[in-house]
Amino acid sequence: MPGQGKGFGQGGRGKGLGGGRGRKGGRSLGPGGKCVCPNCGTSVPHKVGTPCYQIACPKCGTKMTR
Repeated sequence: MPGQGKGFGQGGRGKGLGGGRGRKGGRSLGPGGKCVCPNCGTSVPHKVGTPCYQIACPKCGTKMTR
C-alpha cells in the first residue's frame, strides 16, 4: 500500500540542511571593516565593541549596517 513504508524520505538520515553554527551562520565579521549607511551610503570605520546598528550615520542619522 502507498504511504505505509518506513523510508526516510528525500532528506534521509544524517542529511540535515542547517549549518549548526548559531546566529547568523556563526560568521563573525571580525574587528575591521566598515559600517555603511543603508540610506545615503556613507561609510565609517567599524569600532571594536560597538555594533554598527548602534551607530547613527553622521550625515543623515540613520542606523548603520555592517
